[in-house]
Amino acid sequence: MGRRQAREAALQVLYQVDVARVDPEEALNHLREMASPNPGDSDESDQVNEEDAKIAYLSPRDMLFARELVAGTLAHLKAFDRVIARLSRDWPLYRMAAVDRNIMRMALYEIFHREDIPNSVAVNEAVELAKTFGGPDSSRFINGILGRVVKDPASYYPSEGEIG
Repeated sequence: MGRRQAREAALQVLYQVDVARVDPEEALNHLREMASPNPGDSDESDQVNEEDAKIAYLSPRDMLFARELVAGTLAHLKAFDRVIARLSRDWPLYRMAAVDRNIMRMALYEIFHREDIPNSVAVNEAVELAKTFGGPDSSRFINGILGRVVKDPASYYPSEGEIG
């Protein structure tokens, strides 16, 4: 499936943690359960929608990537929220759509902490997630915030005292 589906899975976990206060391990375990279907069970209660079906077939490598995204994003959540709040002056974090907020948090983790992912890819993937899961203006809003960060990441990167 690939990293896009891993990002979708990570976003679902981050959303659950943010909105429903679900334990990250519990949400990740649910993803793992979905990734290990029982071939003998085929009753209608096991039917999943198209998006869940994509996530259900994450490879072990992609599941690891999703897990790293979740752990890394949560480890730096407060710092990422400060970056977002700084750039969205007239739009408080608590008023943002939870999906948008979590897409940006995850993208900031990729921008600041994943050297294996080019910034342009992190932004593009965030915009694509916003088109799929966000509202009508989400992709533009997210692109605007993240675009400012990638123009000068050093000026937005949280200092050592702010990380965490």
